[in-house]
Amino acid sequence: MIEADDFLAGARRQGIDFFTGVPCSFLTPLMNAVISDPGARYVGATSEGEAVAIAAGAWLAGRQTVVMFQNSGLGNAVNPLTSLNHPFRIPTLVIATWRGEPGVADEPQHELMGEITAPLLDLVGTRRIAFPVSLGEVEVSLASAVAHMRASGEVVAMVQPKGALAPRALDETRPVQLPRVEVRDFGGAAPARRMELLAAIREIVPQSAGMIATTGHTGRELYTLQDHPGHLYCVGSMGGASAMGLGAALNTERQIVVLDGDGAALMKLGNMATIGAQQPSGLTHVVLDNERHLSTGGQATVSPGVDFAAIASACGYRFAARACGLEAGVAAMREALGAPGPRFLHLKVAAEQVVGLGRPGITPAEVARRFRAHLGEGGV
Repeated sequence: MIEADDFLAGARRQGIDFFTGVPCSFLTPLMNAVISDPGARYVGATSEGEAVAIAAGAWLAGRQTVVMFQNSGLGNAVNPLTSLNHPFRIPTLVIATWRGEPGVADEPQHELMGEITAPLLDLVGTRRIAFPVSLGEVEVSLASAVAHMRASGEVVAMVQPKGALAPRALDETRPVQLPRVEVRDFGGAAPARRMELLAAIREIVPQSAGMIATTGHTGRELYTLQDHPGHLYCVGSMGGASAMGLGAALNTERQIVVLDGDGAALMKLGNMATIGAQQPSGLTHVVLDNERHLSTGGQATVSPGVDFAAIASACGYRFAARACGLEAGVAAMREALGAPGPRFLHLKVAAEQVVGLGRPGITPAEVARRFRAHLGEGGV
């Protein structure tokens, strides 16, 4: 058994300084230590997959990260681990608890996952290192994990067994609920083509900003318009772009703009609650809504019945607006960038595909590293 504060101190000595995750009773001491330590940064996520994406964004802004969750949530994390961390070669240390460990009495819902936790982590390409259970093992295990992550860009996982951490009290300040902002409605005419609106947004947003484009045609259209070190084109992890934007915005002085889609935003609506709670002042979250999964054949989403801007206001964004058409969209974007963040824009766009649309000619790993370098020029 080890003290959670000893693990935290060892992590800090290895340069690990950003934590995110979803609680588990086995993790309570470590989470309590991180939350209670004013020198550590912890972001509580609404899902394990969101936590992985938040950590990826924090890494892009120069931090070394830890993601913590119960192993029952490993299924939620598989998608970003395989389609975000792996192609972009973004390292993080995953600490998954071992509920349902064979031979240890536990609840029936943990039985199967307990049996497959270690092989599942192996299957998704993580490097497993034993969780330290004595003080002498802490530095060795963490140093080994960090060395491997830095050399390979791979995810390292530790499976934490029951009783590995001594109890630790929690000292937490509850966030203050801010008053809800009024949603601005810029109106507009017929929806603009998304690529035309992207071109206009690219002209408005400073070249110094970081822009994260969701998976599908959005990233491909942005690349076609202009390739830039401050662009990150998501190629997977649908729904994760806004969480990545949050992780980045919390750790850089540069402006971060997330170009999201209606289908992706609906998949991870919990991200918006976390963004509102964390209040990243430099984040602008734009949902380009064509009411379709356009890149997979044009299947309808449920976005016509969803008031994204009202949701953003309810979640605590400091600016929320909706607009339709090129002129209204540009006006909304200009006003948003002049307002305190986080900011949200719901922009209706036409469900029209760009004929002959290309794909980025640079690998995801290269995109991630030049984006990290770009943010590093203005990081904190």
